[in-house]
Amino acid sequence: MKKKPETDFLFDRTKYTLLIIGLVVTALGFILMIGGGSDDPNQFSYDLFNFRRLTLAPFLVLLGYGIQIWSILKRKKRPDQQS
Repeated sequence: MKKKPETDFLFDRTKYTLLIIGLVVTALGFILMIGGGSDDPNQFSYDLFNFRRLTLAPFLVLLGYGIQIWSILKRKKRPDQQS
């Protein structure tokens, strides 16, 4: 009897999970950047320069991209290897 060849996918469950986590963190960073403007164009709003928009949101975007790159480059565990 012939043995069927096993399909070997590029991504496994952990890689997909890490990729989705990275996408969520990146999306959260972009969502935190939204807003800060004033309703009146003649009135200046200092909400544009707060910690959330200038520091936290770009950090989350870069962290999300880092997680995504790491999930793509992470080596998949082989069944014959033990950690």
